[in-house]
Amino acid sequence: MLTTSEDLESARVRIAASCVKTPVLRLSSPDVESPLWLKAESLQRTGSFKLRGATNAIGLLDRARQIAGVVSHSSGNHGQAVACAASAAGISATVVMPETASRRKIELTRGWGARVLLCPAEETVRHAQKLASETGATLVPPFDDAGVIAGQGTVGLELIAQVPDLAVVLVPVGGGGLVSGVAAAVKQHLRHVSVIAVEPELASDLAEGFATGVRSFWSTDRTGRTIADGLRSAAVGELPWAHIRNYVDDVVTVSDDAIAEAMRRLAEDSKLVAEPSGAVATAAWLEHSDRLPKGVTAAIVTGGNVDLDAFFAITRG
Repeated sequence: MLTTSEDLESARVRIAASCVKTPVLRLSSPDVESPLWLKAESLQRTGSFKLRGATNAIGLLDRARQIAGVVSHSSGNHGQAVACAASAAGISATVVMPETASRRKIELTRGWGARVLLCPAEETVRHAQKLASETGATLVPPFDDAGVIAGQGTVGLELIAQVPDLAVVLVPVGGGGLVSGVAAAVKQHLRHVSVIAVEPELASDLAEGFATGVRSFWSTDRTGRTIADGLRSAAVGELPWAHIRNYVDDVVTVSDDAIAEAMRRLAEDSKLVAEPSGAVATAAWLEHSDRLPKGVTAAIVTGGNVDLDAFFAITRG
């Protein structure tokens, strides 16, 4: 079932005490006619938009299920979000992360109080599901979940109130939870606004599926080539796919070089530190301005959890 306006409004109220209403900043370029507006989710608590979905999903659980704890799988940002939201609710959390995850993201997830288990990337989902089944804990998926999608959709509710005359929204996509919620929020209020999903070229399973009309699945070995580690999902989720088919107008892909340039521009021009995944929507504006619809455009800077050594290595080329 698609996310409703009632789901979104309930989520907005539910997460209000825990999540920051992030600002919208401006990025200008001499190469384009108008500035890009940046929804700075990198300034969210835990450093990414993921806290919204995790907080809403955990808040929807009755107390008995909360007491049994939660389990999730994540490359980093969702894990931190689940850990933080669980801590706020006074419950336990276990997060299964790939062995290749950023050391900083592993440390931050533990820092929020979660137990972190590491395993090969292709086994994280199965292992988390097994843990939930064995312990009675509730699985909180990173994107293929109605509560998570509604929580992420609050980004869209805020954005349409913050940017007058909005015409285009650029949204990074990995598993598809954010673009699903944002697209639902935008289209239910402003049907004329174009919602564009943005993927790395090296992990463009959605672009392939969107073109053919059939959900596409890529191996983690294949998606793992991109520097955008938070967008390496093998496929968008089933529920996100339904939202994307109903609400998303187009999918564009960006090169890793464009992602690195976007990270550099965000830091230099808007003073935002963005991880590679967080800079993907900005990269689309820089690399494909001639292809995108015209009008007032906003990009979601989804996260800023990047080790500074890695940040400098990427942005220096």
